[in-house]
Amino acid sequence: MELGETISDCLRSCGLSMHVNKVSHVKTISHIARELGENEDWLFDVAAEMEPEDGLIWVYGIGDDGVMAFTDFGIETLVELIKLYKDDPTLLKR
Repeated sequence: MELGETISDCLRSCGLSMHVNKVSHVKTISHIARELGENEDWLFDVAAEMEPEDGLIWVYGIGDDGVMAFTDFGIETLVELIKLYKDDPTLLKR
């Protein structure tokens, strides 16, 4: 490996390819609820319809059942869903 060459550059030059995850951080649902001033349980219900493609991921630790977390794109998606459900609260009851 030459000076200034990154590990991924070195791997590519060796004919290896790899997936590069562009997510550098996530925020948990409790963090987002606090930031947005929303009830965490209500937010959980709103986000329940989201998928990984929407920016929702689950984070697991030792002894955890898992924590809902969001990428930046997921937060944008969630904010749009919040607006939708606040405009028509009956949508959550379906």
